Amino acid sequence: DCNVCDGVFVEGGVRLGDRVTVKSGVQLWRGTTLEDDVFVGPNATFTNDLFPRSREHPPEYAKTLVRSHASIGANATILAGTVIGANAMVGAGAVVTRDVPANAIVTGNPARISGYVSAHAKGPLRSEHRDAGTTLAVEGVRVLRFPVVPDPRGSLTYGEHDTHLPFVPKRYFVVYDVPTKEVRGEHAHRALHQAMVCLRGSVAVVVDDGKERDEVLLDSPETGLYVPPMIWATQYRYSPDAMLLVLASDVYDAADYIRDYDEYLAARRG
Repeated sequence: DCNVCDGVFVEGGVRLGDRVTVKSGVQLWRGTTLEDDVFVGPNATFTNDLFPRSREHPPEYAKTLVRSHASIGANATILAGTVIGANAMVGAGAVVTRDVPANAIVTGNPARISGYVSAHAKGPLRSEHRDAGTTLAVEGVRVLRFPVVPDPRGSLTYGEHDTHLPFVPKRYFVVYDVPTKEVRGEHAHRALHQAMVCLRGSVAVVVDDGKERDEVLLDSPETGLYVPPMIWATQYRYSPDAMLLVLASDVYDAADYIRDYDEYLAARRG
């Protein structure tokens, strides 16, 4: 059930999954794999040689993988050796120079993450999530609202276990001085509970339970986000002055992290 349109060139060694659409003017070179339900827009460009020279062919071409349900816009360029994650969207004219995470939306040259695909809204930020105790579509995640004590000498906000925090913190860390276009997180924890509070500036947090995705803007020390175990979380859109405080229910344990999205989905199903 593939749809391969006029003027498409498919070289030997290319693999196309089921229900793939390739629009006119696309060349698919050796080493390229498009998984099931991928869409490639008109005149998108793929490459497969990291160091192109006319005098000789490399012994092996770089592998480019576009995972299932990903979409590549018209005139986008995908450099050799990259992986476009499942359900990701590459904007028209974007130049992809490094791997694109699952569900990410990338635009520009070089391509940067500008948003995440959401089942609920095209825009990433939903102001109704700012109320205390609001439960998101993502399982177990909720907004935390901390009390504020105003004073002419300066305001104070605080949080206490049971009343405001759903766990007893055993560790904290602070993320700051993040270049605004960089992405952090992109992992889940098997057993760790976390509460995130942006003490200064703003940062967007994407939460994902494998079925639903939501995005919340943290832009005040009065507002936090509770992230329970087995939720995939990503932080991006850091303002230049952003300072993100993360409270954790246990000390650092590398074995508690799940850093591969496919492994995370398998663990959720298991």
